[in-house]
Amino acid sequence: MAATLHDVAHLAGVSIKTVSNVINDYPHIRVQTREKVEAAIAELGYRPNLTARNLRSGRTGAISLALPELSLSYFAELADSVIVAAERRGMTVLIEQTGGDRARELEVLRSPRRQLTDGLLISALGLGQDDALLLEQPYPVVLLGERIFDGPTDHVTMRNVEAARAATEYLLARGRRRIAIIGAHEGEVIGSAGLRLRGHREALEAAAVPFDQDLIRCTALWHRSNGATSMRELLASGVRFDAVFAFNDTLALGAMRALQEAGIRIPYDVAVVGFDNLDESLYSLPSLTTVDPGREEIAETAVRVLLDRIEGKADPVVPPREIFAEFSIVERESTGVPG
Repeated sequence: MAATLHDVAHLAGVSIKTVSNVINDYPHIRVQTREKVEAAIAELGYRPNLTARNLRSGRTGAISLALPELSLSYFAELADSVIVAAERRGMTVLIEQTGGDRARELEVLRSPRRQLTDGLLISALGLGQDDALLLEQPYPVVLLGERIFDGPTDHVTMRNVEAARAATEYLLARGRRRIAIIGAHEGEVIGSAGLRLRGHREALEAAAVPFDQDLIRCTALWHRSNGATSMRELLASGVRFDAVFAFNDTLALGAMRALQEAGIRIPYDVAVVGFDNLDESLYSLPSLTTVDPGREEIAETAVRVLLDRIEGKADPVVPPREIFAEFSIVERESTGVPG
């Protein structure tokens, strides 16, 4: 027989009301009490009766997650993290893929399907700063990504400028002075590529290292093939470089393949740093040094903030919050750190 709320309460040694409060993520519950209840839920395999709960609350028990492209590992891993964070709170996640297309993102925002969920997490790529007011909808929305700032909704994102500056400083500290960039976007200021290039330039300026436009490779997309193509073009140009900072791990992995095909030793001839800390970066050969932008924190925070709005825990008069996740440099073999 399926475990009941009473079974969980009995095993945890608490009241049924306390179990209910933990499941509904109410604040002001002691950490030890929450841990006991969560351990009992896990041991018994208890599943809340979402249908009954949702009928009482008028909620669906589901949230939507709109992402540009699930074929990119970062977004696939982000989706996984969001699902895990939501499931811990008894919520289901419905995923939509937008292709990073502005019209598709607007369709997601305005679709009647929103009635099937209680709120929306959206990683916008086609929408830009001029579209900020379009995010204001009659349901809770939390924005992800780096295309819009200071908008009308809560926004959870990463510290792109600071993280890119730290990655460049990391390479400079290891004696690398000719750092090639792969993944820039021509003329972009707001957006992942624009912000990361800004951080890179800030680090060069602080170290009195000249900026060389010939070391910058622009790519429309951030796939492995783009990283490999950009690296082959850079090698063919004859421009001298001793390090590569790729603006995501998939670009870095493609670039590493092209370097190895050309007989260039990593990290002895060229050090390589990526960005995203994808699972596969640990298993490349050599393993990839990368920026961990706080993906788990972004997912956990975004789900929590969205549910705060859904459940009314966030005062409606509180202005939209902009929350930045912390980052770290994960050192591996591609910069000379043993695996």
